[in-house]
Amino acid sequence: MENNHFGKLTERMHNFREELLNAKPYVCAERAVLTTESYRMHADKPVVLKRAYMLRNILEHMTIYIEPQTLLAGNQASANRAAPIFPEYAMDWVMEELDRFEKRDGDVFYITEETKEKLRELAPYWEHNTTKDRGLAAMPESSRIFYDLGIIKAEGNITSGDAHLAVEYEKVMRLGLKDYERRTREAMERLELTEAENLKKFYFYQAILIVIEAVRNFASRYSELALAQAAGLEKGEPDEMRRAAELREMARILSKVPYEPAESFAEALQSMWLIHLVLQIESNGHSLSYGRMDQYLYPFYKKDLESGKETEESACEKMTNLWLKTFTINKIRSWSHTQFSAGSPLYQNVTVGGQTADKKDAVNPMTWLILKSVAQTKLPQPNLTVRYHAGLSAEFMNECIEVVRLGFGMPAFNNDEIIIPSFIEKGVKEGDAYNYSAIGCVETAVPGKWGYRCTGMSFLNFPKSLLIAMNDGVDPESGVKLCEGAGHFRDMTCYGDVERAWDKIIRNFTKHSVIIETCCDMVLEETVPDVLCSSLVEDCIGRGKTLKEGGAVYDFISGLQVGIANMADSLAAIKKCVFEDKIMTPAELWDALMNNFEGEKGLWIRNLLLAAPKYGNDEDYVDSLIRSAYEVYIDEIKKYHNTRYGRGPIGGIYYAGTSSISANVGQGMGTLATPDGRKAKEPLAEGCSPSHGMDRKGPTAVFKTVAKLPTKEITGGVLLNQKVTPQLLSKPEDRQKLTMLLRTFFNRLHGYHVQYNVVSRETLKAAQKNPEEYRDLIVRVAGYSAFFNALSRQTQDDIIERTEQNF
Repeated sequence: MENNHFGKLTERMHNFREELLNAKPYVCAERAVLTTESYRMHADKPVVLKRAYMLRNILEHMTIYIEPQTLLAGNQASANRAAPIFPEYAMDWVMEELDRFEKRDGDVFYITEETKEKLRELAPYWEHNTTKDRGLAAMPESSRIFYDLGIIKAEGNITSGDAHLAVEYEKVMRLGLKDYERRTREAMERLELTEAENLKKFYFYQAILIVIEAVRNFASRYSELALAQAAGLEKGEPDEMRRAAELREMARILSKVPYEPAESFAEALQSMWLIHLVLQIESNGHSLSYGRMDQYLYPFYKKDLESGKETEESACEKMTNLWLKTFTINKIRSWSHTQFSAGSPLYQNVTVGGQTADKKDAVNPMTWLILKSVAQTKLPQPNLTVRYHAGLSAEFMNECIEVVRLGFGMPAFNNDEIIIPSFIEKGVKEGDAYNYSAIGCVETAVPGKWGYRCTGMSFLNFPKSLLIAMNDGVDPESGVKLCEGAGHFRDMTCYGDVERAWDKIIRNFTKHSVIIETCCDMVLEETVPDVLCSSLVEDCIGRGKTLKEGGAVYDFISGLQVGIANMADSLAAIKKCVFEDKIMTPAELWDALMNNFEGEKGLWIRNLLLAAPKYGNDEDYVDSLIRSAYEVYIDEIKKYHNTRYGRGPIGGIYYAGTSSISANVGQGMGTLATPDGRKAKEPLAEGCSPSHGMDRKGPTAVFKTVAKLPTKEITGGVLLNQKVTPQLLSKPEDRQKLTMLLRTFFNRLHGYHVQYNVVSRETLKAAQKNPEEYRDLIVRVAGYSAFFNALSRQTQDDIIERTEQNF
């Protein structure tokens, strides 16, 4: 039975949604052409000015349009859902895959012959001239080998921009870009240009003024277009005349924001959307998030409700319009990168709930409206996160569960009770810590004050690292000696030998992950500074520095550790089967792994491994092993600094994170059989979730296991996916059980995060068989949702095989 708890989209928003779902995602060459043109024209300029002129050229000449259903203006590409090419980051994969985009197993994109020809024409200019080219060239050979072998994956860092932050949307709305312009001019006037550092600041300030003017003119282009469209409708039918009035109001708003302060709810939404959009045009970095939208939009909403300018219904329609526009943004990745981000996610996160700076419940009427509008729109974007705290009302929790019931993987829940103390311990001011928001998947940061990449720097494959540790520092698949090990597993006589080998290898690999990430950051800083984005984060203007130079107030980052559950189960199987029960020798286990458990003996060994204690069942035996192994990595990563350390921001250090998105599938394909009984090339476990079918004691046991991880040190996010059937939440008493379970996990066990897939195995199987009948089926992949039909077959199978929990 259809769930109408939240009502339905208005007719025009329903039609807009249908239009977007029917739109084929094309590759768009427009930005690539305009970028190349600008780079050629301004080749002699300092890089920060070259980037500013590039953005101005794009905003002045790109195709613009206003859809007939929309109340918000602004488009990313020449058509909705089209994906621009960003040639300054990488072009090699674009040219290699030009004829394969439509033939992909998942994340299919269409491309015209005309677009192909345009890209072929400009490609020679970018040869050996992109961030990817420079990033790979910058890596020392001793570290580059880890990248090439897929042990440490960082392709997304050098083939796209950074993002992974939320800018100062509240301040832009309240003060307008004119205030940023004023502050920039005042800072320029104070500079003594005989000092080299001040000359660099001068160029940065010039760049800010260029892009602010460009954004203002971009808005004016839409204002003029809206007036032109209105003029063609003013003498038409009543519906056309009503549309003409809407267009004239849009034109008025666009002639004002985002340069001037917003004074109404509609102005605030347009201001925010245009800024968000231009940031995605400036850089194709993903996880650009909206921050705590219910907090900064509420004053506008409250004022317009009280004056009668808005009703709940009209405001809800505008919010659904914003979500539909958010969904129009698209991104194409290389196929190898796509396997780490299946479903073309943009991870544009909206955070609601939580607490105010004075520690009171922050839920307000705008919070409820955001829940309602997201539920009505039911799309993979935006990524909705609820900040949980012990004081959340039962009514609000019930409303959140009603959204969960809709089965599109939202909202995710992040826990104030663990995240805020973790931030404060790391030096974040208490007021800022209470203002954190989710960024992208489950990672967290302070909006408008945090630098790029609070997480997602690189992916470190734990199970593959374990195999190398067991093989005396040699990658068993390639035969490459990566570092000095602590002996071969065949010769180990106790579990302590395994621990010593892991300690030696993971510390070495962690060091190389930092080297790779540092190379990426150096190249991004030198070649693709983001001018608008930097200007909208404190205190880049005050310091005269871009984000990569250390302009943010805070700058903490993390890589992502992949295969947590496989690592746990592998260690438990080794300890139990080999060294305690002695039912197989080290040599027998190693041979079975290298033979992928083939043959009668291999099958016998695999069955024994699968019967060993498993992560996710609240068994201290296995849970203590992964905690100890993880703490080695955490201890090592604390030793290192990022490239902004000592250059201004508080922090400049690393911490851990498990938000592995769909990297579990990609990295699983490059990993031989593992001691947990997993066969070669099969997906690894995602996030910190248990391996498929290995959590056999229900959701409470899973929560208890995850809570034993060193959560306070995994500030980059402890991602837990759970899966239930729709029938399990069909009764009010069952929904109350889920609420009680969540409160226990967060209040008593101090869990970090959880999110739910509410879909049955049967539905997913049917969708694989008859995809045309399940066009609207959305699933939670990792820290984000995606249309099931957009995913590769292997990622679909991975989701199908996840354990279905029962209460």
